[in-house]
Amino acid sequence: MPIFQKPSLKLPTKKKREMPEGLWQKCPDCGEVIHNLELVQNLKVCPKCDYHFTLSAKERIDNLVDQETFVEFDPNMLSVDVLSFKGVATYEDRLKSYQEKTGLKDAVITGFGTLQKRAVALAAMDFNFLAATMGSVVGEKITRLIERATSDKRPVIIISASGGARMYEGMLSLMQMAKTSAALARHSEAGLPYVSVLTHPTTAGVMASFASLGDLILAEPKCMIGFAGPRVIKETTHQDLPPGFQTAEFLQEHGLIDRIVHRKQLRSTLISVLNYMTTAK
Repeated sequence: MPIFQKPSLKLPTKKKREMPEGLWQKCPDCGEVIHNLELVQNLKVCPKCDYHFTLSAKERIDNLVDQETFVEFDPNMLSVDVLSFKGVATYEDRLKSYQEKTGLKDAVITGFGTLQKRAVALAAMDFNFLAATMGSVVGEKITRLIERATSDKRPVIIISASGGARMYEGMLSLMQMAKTSAALARHSEAGLPYVSVLTHPTTAGVMASFASLGDLILAEPKCMIGFAGPRVIKETTHQDLPPGFQTAEFLQEHGLIDRIVHRKQLRSTLISVLNYMTTAK
């Protein structure tokens, strides 16, 4: 037994510095920690690796149209739970929850605005609202926008980001694929252009309808685009998928996408292509 015991010293420890919530974000691609102010100033693109963070529909519209020219259509259109969908939470409860969380009534904002003084019709989907799934309201708002654009002889721009059709509305959701596609067909017959912009992710019913019907199809870098997910396709076909499958780069290489456009160049690119595709109004 030792004669002397080593004294236990309690030294003052440095207090863990608490980081205020909501000031920083970690890039899911490269792990860089970015201050929110810097991220917003960079259009929510990682300054280190160019990863494109999710933008809200309002942010996308504000980044594109001329200041204070956007006029929204049908802002108070609401979905109805016609199927009385039951689950862990009812469809009505889910809608109310996302309406409170996002400040939106549903997953798309539509309206008229100008792009360098050129009149355009613009729709932007918001993935933060129920994964921007397409229900009757999303389909109706997009269809009305296209029809108004056809009547007013405006080009249409739709920025898509979606998990597909909204299962809570069943067949009513799937019907929107045909309805939006028919409106675009009439728009095309009138000799008016439609530019489709695909963002991460654009999948399923939305990709199988209006998102893939553009006269010109643009996409943000590295975004996921496809109908079924890679896991579902692999389990169905029992085959290994090629590297980069269902990315914008893969689909551009195989001819589905016309051009991949960095978010910072999207406005100038749209102005350029619309100048080419239309005459000044």
